[in-house]
Amino acid sequence: MKTNLLPFLLLLLLLLLHDPISVYAAAGPPASMAASSPGIQVENEEHHMDLHRKMVIALAVVSTALVVVIFGFLCFWIYSRKHLSKPNRKSVPNPDAEKGVALAPFLSKFSSVKMVGKKGYLPMIDYKQIEKATNNFQESNILGQGGFGCVYQARLDDNLDVAVKKLHCETQIAGREFENEVNLLSEIRHPNIISILGCSENEDKRFIVYELMKNGSLEAQLHGPSRGAALTWHMRMKIALDTARGLEYLHEHRKPAVIHRDLKSSNILLDENFNAKLSDFGLAIVDGSQSKSNIKLSGTLGYVAPEYLLDGKLTDKSDVYAFGVVLLELLLGRKPVEKLSPCHCQSIVTWAMPQLTDRSKLPNIVDPVIKDAMDLKHLYQVAAVAVLCVQPEPSYRPLITDVLHSLVPLVPVDLGGTLRLSNVAHHSVMS
Repeated sequence: MKTNLLPFLLLLLLLLLHDPISVYAAAGPPASMAASSPGIQVENEEHHMDLHRKMVIALAVVSTALVVVIFGFLCFWIYSRKHLSKPNRKSVPNPDAEKGVALAPFLSKFSSVKMVGKKGYLPMIDYKQIEKATNNFQESNILGQGGFGCVYQARLDDNLDVAVKKLHCETQIAGREFENEVNLLSEIRHPNIISILGCSENEDKRFIVYELMKNGSLEAQLHGPSRGAALTWHMRMKIALDTARGLEYLHEHRKPAVIHRDLKSSNILLDENFNAKLSDFGLAIVDGSQSKSNIKLSGTLGYVAPEYLLDGKLTDKSDVYAFGVVLLELLLGRKPVEKLSPCHCQSIVTWAMPQLTDRSKLPNIVDPVIKDAMDLKHLYQVAAVAVLCVQPEPSYRPLITDVLHSLVPLVPVDLGGTLRLSNVAHHSVMS
């Protein structure tokens, strides 16, 4: 609308410049009078000269005023084009910004000095704060140990308990794993995947801060001093279901999909209510980010799928194989690889496979902690799922979504499944 005023004002100025000439011409006396009356002619000429001066002055004032008005409108138009349109661009919804706002109450617990990660909303925590929170990395605070460093329990200034992974990044491999985990977890929010809260660095050391999982790892629960005593049958099925849900999110719902590549019981962490969450994404691969056939073989013996171990072929079915091994650990209470002699080891898959498919032998190899604690039909069903997951041929293994759907009916409603315990008790009595 403002730009349409410019032609109108220019036209008005031309009309005003033209009108005084017309008035002046009309004000002149008839030619016959001027010729017959010299006195009158002089008087009229003086009158016309005076009128001309007044008109010139008026015209100058009006023209100046119009120029000022036009210039003012022009400046306002230029200003509005440059500045007033900016809020409209800023008002366009930004999904990443919305994520940042959603995380703000959670991340505000930390002293953020800069933001890192692909999405730019992960706090970089001051190293001195990390050092203080771990009591200068006191040995008694160690929760676990991995290939590149230790995980410590820590308490931040606001009494928030967290876990801190300390990585020694002297090699490029360790540095890449750190960056890979930070970038992936900074983008993921899922109830069955560990939450990353921040990171830090000091010289060649890198630190990742996670939520604290108070019941430690599934490996520690199953194979530690308690030997699985805290894990009932239904609790084990819940852990399996939670793990499957985390994997399903990575394989089916995240775009692009992620292959964890190092799923194992030590990377399944348990919170105070035994909710299971996947952790340690240093080796994870974003599907399509690189040629999976050229990826360096990595993983943990006993969990690595045979096609990946022998031929380097990596797919989401490799994670399904590792899940099957974890399911066997939950079912049998045995480690994935057991040493029979100094020179000979045996995998849980090799040992259990002949007995898993024999209903008469299966109850005898179940973990003694949960033996006779479940409906036999449920036991057979879980064993069948595990057998399918660890098939040597990847195409014979189910998708993790199918595994999840098989486990949901075996988990009680209050633990996240659809099983009603009263029906199970009634069925057991009838059988």
